[in-house]
Amino acid sequence: MGGFFGVVADHDCVCDLFYGTDYHSHLGTKRGGLAVCDREGRITRRIHDITNAQFRSKFDDDIDKFVGRAGIGIISDYEDQPLIISSKFGNFAIVTVGKINNIDEIADAAFRSGVSHFSESNDGELNPTEIVAMLINRKETLVEGIRYAQHMIDGSCSILVLIEGRVYAARDRFGRTPVMIGEKTGAYAVTMETTALPNLDYHLKHELGPGEIVEITEGGVIQKHAPGDTTKICTFFWVYYGYPSSSYEGINTESARYRNGESMAADDRDDTIPEIDSVCGIPDSGIAHAIGYSNAAGKPYRRSFVKYTPTWPRSFMPQNQSVRDLIARMKLIPVQTEIQNKRMLFCDDSIVRGTQLKDTVIRLYERGAKAVHMRSACPPLLFGCKFLNFSRSRCELDLAARRAIAKLEERELTDEIIEGYLEFGSPKYYAMVEEIRKELNLNTLKFQKLEKLIEAIGVDPSKVCTYCWNGRDVEMSTEKFE
Repeated sequence: MGGFFGVVADHDCVCDLFYGTDYHSHLGTKRGGLAVCDREGRITRRIHDITNAQFRSKFDDDIDKFVGRAGIGIISDYEDQPLIISSKFGNFAIVTVGKINNIDEIADAAFRSGVSHFSESNDGELNPTEIVAMLINRKETLVEGIRYAQHMIDGSCSILVLIEGRVYAARDRFGRTPVMIGEKTGAYAVTMETTALPNLDYHLKHELGPGEIVEITEGGVIQKHAPGDTTKICTFFWVYYGYPSSSYEGINTESARYRNGESMAADDRDDTIPEIDSVCGIPDSGIAHAIGYSNAAGKPYRRSFVKYTPTWPRSFMPQNQSVRDLIARMKLIPVQTEIQNKRMLFCDDSIVRGTQLKDTVIRLYERGAKAVHMRSACPPLLFGCKFLNFSRSRCELDLAARRAIAKLEERELTDEIIEGYLEFGSPKYYAMVEEIRKELNLNTLKFQKLEKLIEAIGVDPSKVCTYCWNGRDVEMSTEKFE
């Protein structure tokens, strides 16, 4: 999943734009891009492949080529961004974060209405941002176009548009991703990560509501479309995606993870905590959950693995599973003295496919571990995300929980069959967890209960998306656009 950043200032904005965008690098590792508008309205753009290099290293030589008081930047999943679009509104640059499930249908409808062509992204896929720009251009104003694009998209889409020295910012229709406005003397910033604000001397001014659209100028922030009533922000921001110093809906990621770890430890006390010598976190996002667990359980926190990050990108991004596994192995370096003859309890943010975790457990036993227990900071993942590029897996059977159910059922899985395994604590639920435990060769395995995860975060349950765990989400609005 990508992230974006934008700036409008009464002075040159390039430095803030560069570093603000870089603070989103942890969200993705495929493409990075910047676009800056000068005082005459001309837009300068650069896009680089950052799959195997840091964002800063690719843009260091470009920064001196940018001059302007307004700009937008993107860390993109896989497609080239920002795009520069020639339109009836004038030339504008656009970046998007989200997922368009019906992209082929939208493109086919555009062809039938007279659109002649679209460019291709990597691997022959359509560029989602180009599709969004096309939809925006079908309406009479940019704001109407943004609303129309979000209405037409099955999935999610948050948007920044740079035009004539100002930036339009729009949060996804149901608030799947966060969009925040920062302010300092002489400048306004728009960001998906509050992490990007303090070191650039911005303070948080406003968090956009679902579907809210604002226009950012040197003079201030003007609301162009009020937020809707339904928020469904991705819960995984607090579990995994979010940087420790970032906050969403006013709730800090690190603190939420501490509380979640404490909650898991409390459950183990109720069921008799296993005999362990140390609590360990799977780097990076599992660490805070583990610290919370350690503090609550009264067991020492230890690092049995340390993460080596200078040359290795995020392990979930490559399409090839063998490459993902190799990267995961190379990133985690074992600490032998904290493993040998130790009984360890690990906390991880989640168990997705389980292939990397299985390899990690094997390596622990090879290095003399006496016992390996696992606590997942969230429930079993049973549904592939429809709204964000959390995992670009082509098959839900890649999910460890789905594989476990398939093995237990020995028949083709249906929604009705899956439904029987969703109830926490039911016999079928325990059978699924036991099957996963055996596959991963763990001494014990527990998943956090969904209600306790949400309680630990401290967010209104009605405001979060939990689709990947229970397959449930809001019904699409019937609002019409003529």
